[in-house]
Amino acid sequence: MTHHFPVRVYYEDTDLAGIVYYANYLKFIERGRTEWVRSLGIDQVALKRDHGLVFAVRRVEADYLRPATFDDELTVTTGLSAVAGARLILEQAVWRAGEKLFTAAVTIVCLSETGAPARLPAELRQRLVPSLH
Repeated sequence: MTHHFPVRVYYEDTDLAGIVYYANYLKFIERGRTEWVRSLGIDQVALKRDHGLVFAVRRVEADYLRPATFDDELTVTTGLSAVAGARLILEQAVWRAGEKLFTAAVTIVCLSETGAPARLPAELRQRLVPSLH
C-alpha cells in the first residue's frame, strides 16, 4: 500500500532561481515517512519510551528527475519494499500533477538507545507487513 502526503513548495524551500533546493527533497520525504509511520498506527514517541527503540536513516539513493518550483503542490509517496530483522527499505517519490520529480530508495534501521541495531518488535512488524507493495 502506498501512502500519499501533500506538500506545498514555500519560498524558503527554493534557491535564487526559484527552484527547490536539492536537500529540501530529503526534508519532504522525511515528512512523508513520518506520516506513513503514523498512518500505520505506530507512535514513535511511545516506541522510544516503551521499548527504547528509534528509527534512523542508514542509506538514501536519490535521483533528481525534474525541478519543483515555488508554490507547486507536490505529493510525496511512500511504500515499503522490504522488511528484514532491523531494517526497512522504502521507495519514495515526489510528484507534481502526475509527473515524477524525484525518487529515493531509503534504508531505515531500528536502533536501541545505545545506537546498536535492534530487531523490530513483533507487533511493529505485523503493522508493517500488510503495507508491503
